[in-house]
Amino acid sequence: MKNLILLIGILLTNTVLFAQTTIKGKVSSEGMPLQYANISLKNSKIATISDEDGNYFIQKIMPGNHEMVVSYTGLKTRTKKIMVTDTTEIILNFDLKESNTLDEVVITGTLKPVSRLESPVPVEVYKPAFFKKNPTSNIFEALQNVNGVRPQLNCNVCNTGDIHINGLEGPYTLVLIDGMPIVSGLSTVYGLSGIPNSLLERIEIVKGPASSLYGSEAVGGLINIITKNPKNAPAFSADAFTNSWGELNLDLGFKGNVSKTASVLTGINYFNYSNPIDNNHDNFTDMTLQDRISVFQKWNFNRKNNKLLSVAGRYFYEDRWGGEMQWEKKYRGGDEVYGESIYTKRWEILGAYELPFSEKMLFSFSYTDHDQNSVYGNTPYLAKQRIGFGQLTWDKKIASHDMLFGTALRYQYYNDNTPATAEESINWIPSLFVQDEIALAEKHKLLLGARYDYNRNHGAIFTPRLAYKLKINDNNIVRFNTGTGFRVVNLFTEEHAALTGSRDVIILEELKPERSYNANLNYLKKIFTNNGNFIGLETSAWYTHFTNSIIPDYDTNPNQIIYKNLDGYAVTKGISTNIDMVFQNGLKVIVGATYMDVSKTENGIKTRQILTEKFTGTWAISYRINKLFLDVDYTGNLYGPMRLPTLGELDPRKDYSPTWSIQNIQFTFNKFKNIEIYAGIKNLLNWTPNKGNPFIIARANDPFDKNVQYDPEGNVLATADNPYALTFDPGYVYGPNQGIRSFFGLRYTLK
Repeated sequence: MKNLILLIGILLTNTVLFAQTTIKGKVSSEGMPLQYANISLKNSKIATISDEDGNYFIQKIMPGNHEMVVSYTGLKTRTKKIMVTDTTEIILNFDLKESNTLDEVVITGTLKPVSRLESPVPVEVYKPAFFKKNPTSNIFEALQNVNGVRPQLNCNVCNTGDIHINGLEGPYTLVLIDGMPIVSGLSTVYGLSGIPNSLLERIEIVKGPASSLYGSEAVGGLINIITKNPKNAPAFSADAFTNSWGELNLDLGFKGNVSKTASVLTGINYFNYSNPIDNNHDNFTDMTLQDRISVFQKWNFNRKNNKLLSVAGRYFYEDRWGGEMQWEKKYRGGDEVYGESIYTKRWEILGAYELPFSEKMLFSFSYTDHDQNSVYGNTPYLAKQRIGFGQLTWDKKIASHDMLFGTALRYQYYNDNTPATAEESINWIPSLFVQDEIALAEKHKLLLGARYDYNRNHGAIFTPRLAYKLKINDNNIVRFNTGTGFRVVNLFTEEHAALTGSRDVIILEELKPERSYNANLNYLKKIFTNNGNFIGLETSAWYTHFTNSIIPDYDTNPNQIIYKNLDGYAVTKGISTNIDMVFQNGLKVIVGATYMDVSKTENGIKTRQILTEKFTGTWAISYRINKLFLDVDYTGNLYGPMRLPTLGELDPRKDYSPTWSIQNIQFTFNKFKNIEIYAGIKNLLNWTPNKGNPFIIARANDPFDKNVQYDPEGNVLATADNPYALTFDPGYVYGPNQGIRSFFGLRYTLK
């Protein structure tokens, strides 16, 4: 009897083994195979990855109903149900679509990881694929196709700039790297270039005040540049391009493992432009010449408890100059030939350490050292800045409350050779903040937050915050945010116009911190059609009221820039819409439009602020031709008129800019394994701001004002040599001077 039972058991076992099935197939995206895609059988330990050709192979699948799950970073996860009977082989192919980014995890809005759809604070997410549609040499230029965000050039000579959000000047925008506020002060103007694009994981953008979490400078919004995790980065990547103007850009990325304890990611960016061009014939360089290198390295350590430990550092050096075409370094700082020469040395370190407790506590830190040696004609500007930052947060869930407690300490050192800095400035700013995200009901969330900062020069500063989210359903979400903000101005580190040109800088009073009150209403809608197409629609309306605004006054005296706290108030308000469409035929369309009104009211008189446009538009239209292995990207932006800083009634330059547009087209060929070849044309319309103007730089023929004559009251006189009564001024700038140009590039990625 025992032998009979044993025989039956053997027969049953063989039957089951014989009935086991093999599943194989291919994982691709838009016709291209995906290497290292994750394939798993749901609710089991069976998993594998695809090979270099996208193929996968899974054996010994037992009979029954199963779900296959395939995922790949940056693409939408797909699940397929299958029934396994006695079939010995099943072929199951997967074609992954690009994620619409609505379901991604974001951290910027609430300082903790949360699904973008679940965040009470609206956060926009942009991945490297978005910026590759119009390749640029730095993050500053890359943001030109983001709706409501405008890189603003502030000087025709040295081409420095800042980033405007919803019409607010650059100092109102806080730029973070991996959540650390290390781009501020001097680097607001000079540190936005040189962040290696090869290390970019994504960029998160919050429009509107975030001072209750991030403190000063986060008044108009913030941009968080998140770098790759070494574990997920390719082993090697290279991206190099050049253009018909002679610009050369190289991005390199390397990943390595240090035994089993750590992984390290290194990124190198090198940019060079050494070809002086003067297409508008004013004897000044149309684009600043630059020689720049940036090296970034990030370490992630493997801890037994899976707690986070990462450390990163960056070194940045740049030599840039612009000026008269015959300028050489021997003229630096003299009054014979005009040039603006800037040497920048900067290093940064930042890190995060999750404390080894059962509670979720994270300590983050950063330190930057910035040394700038510059001359503007014969005016030297020598400045040093050091910023240290440490922050401890405690993430605690209590019933329906998702709490965040935090404390931060900021160290600021600054010194320069200007009369405004009689002695070096050292400031310690301690902060406390708390945030409570309350799940009121299944569809309702309320976020309450408050921050307390103490500044020895300005005393205690309190900034509260409130956010509410109504999730009507998975495809319709409404958010309302309101709060206050504050900003402590660093005049010479932020206002480049105070350093260049011949206008006198007048500071009428001790400047007080700016305060703001903001409200923002956001609506997000997702539409999925029956044939698999996707449409995402997001609309925001905002209103921000400022007190103690510090707005440079160019109007009272054309020979001066006057700084003081506004005796009145300033307002920015507007509405913005983004439409994101993905079609099954390979067409993708991203369109954005923003209308805004930015004004100041003083002594009962309302005026439009300088260099703020009424409306903007952006678009990115992409189409893949599978048969030709070709991607076509058509990108562009449109800007409405903005008021410009002219130099008096006789100045023949236009008081308002025209409506203008920069448009680009790119073709990417990706037939070869791991290689992309791309080429295209930038500025298709060959638009430059000198069109319609007799000149752009005032008194370019006399940059040191040697032949300017003044009356007894200090006003410029109109003479035969100076019929428009002008002084030298390169601040009449609202767009780039680069005209149409072709580019060619190559990308190589080794997974």
